[in-house]
Amino acid sequence: MAQPIKNFVVESLRVRVYATQDQLVQDAAREVESYLQQVFMAQGRAAAILATGNSQIRFLQQLVNLGGVDWSRITLFHMDEYLGLSADHPASFRRYMRERVAGLAQPKVFHYLEGDAWLPIKECERYAQLLRAQPIDLCCLGIGENGHLAFNDPAVADFNDARSVKIVRLDDACKRQQVGEGYFPSLESVPSYALTLTIPALCAAKKMICIVPEKRKAEAVKAALQGPITVACPGSILRKQAQCLLFLDSESASLL
Repeated sequence: MAQPIKNFVVESLRVRVYATQDQLVQDAAREVESYLQQVFMAQGRAAAILATGNSQIRFLQQLVNLGGVDWSRITLFHMDEYLGLSADHPASFRRYMRERVAGLAQPKVFHYLEGDAWLPIKECERYAQLLRAQPIDLCCLGIGENGHLAFNDPAVADFNDARSVKIVRLDDACKRQQVGEGYFPSLESVPSYALTLTIPALCAAKKMICIVPEKRKAEAVKAALQGPITVACPGSILRKQAQCLLFLDSESASLL
């Protein structure tokens, strides 16, 4: 069993730091497995939101491979999708989730955010209705290199957003991350807009597990935990979420 090398609390946010990313994902996956088993015992089913991105791949692989989650009782959502991108595009988050979760674990249902819908505003409304149809038991998320949560970049983040899903313009720092992770060949090829769950929609989950490994996230982690709580670093709002557990490795925590 992986053990953190450090535990601490920043305001309401509980933080665990692990020596390696492997230890981080092992413990995070077991935390999620245990929690979902409790939810199943209490209510027979669960609803969860999952994040994409390279920083989540090893965690999702570990969670699927554990074998202790009855996926047939879980309704799944994801956080965001590029506007206008087809579901089969290599960078599509729908494709990411099909290949890494839905195709392997066979959940009860996976509700996909259709970024290439003909009427994207109506698609936002449709997805918001699905989110409202049942309480969200779990949200597994990350923090972007610019501090974003889902595609809530600093310029568009709103801690008091009245919407659950909205269309946003991606900032250049966010686009550079997508290029750096290998999903697009150049900054110009990254779509300018995306659909995203809002910060209040993410934070409405009964439990949040935030997975943030790797050196490239160290600046964002430092801003989130030691800077002001502000949309300039959207991840800073996690310090107000008592239901959240933040999982770091020694690299992402290196500037603390």
